Amino acid sequence: MAPNASTSPVKLAHVVLRTCNYDDLLSWWKLVLNAEVRYENDFITFLSFDDEHHRIAIVKMPHLQDAAKDTVGLEHFAFTFADLDLLLAKYEQLKSARITPYWTVNHGMTLSAYYRDPDGNQVELQVDTMSLTEANAFMSSPVFAANPIGINVDFDELVARRRSGEQVTAITAYKPRTESA
Repeated sequence: MAPNASTSPVKLAHVVLRTCNYDDLLSWWKLVLNAEVRYENDFITFLSFDDEHHRIAIVKMPHLQDAAKDTVGLEHFAFTFADLDLLLAKYEQLKSARITPYWTVNHGMTLSAYYRDPDGNQVELQVDTMSLTEANAFMSSPVFAANPIGINVDFDELVARRRSGEQVTAITAYKPRTESA
């Protein structure tokens, strides 16, 4: 290998969370990701929902202090569902467990619901609404430049529309609001 060769990883492997709220955090992540415990002891638990040996590790550290809300650091991390129906089913499952998103948005290339775990860590549950080629083109467009955040949506309305038989492409379509609207 050339000493100055540029390389990239093949995937994001896992996230490790420190907590003094161990049992609640562990229960929350198991439910949200439908994850199974791959290993646990009194100090750490490794969770996974796929072919990775662990996607989330939760470390018990009872001496920790809550982080200040106005400090630098990680904003959120995201998990992608295979299709809209699975994302909406997860939304309904979590809602029935009294876990509701603090924000639901159509970003254009994804449809997303944002949650906070018991420690306040933010996680995005999303579904891709475009192919990679389409998403790259969209993110290079004036429509995206005018609003790179997206358009707020109501997931209860999306669930109702899907149940009524509306097509996925219609539900996930990005419809920028105009100033006259």
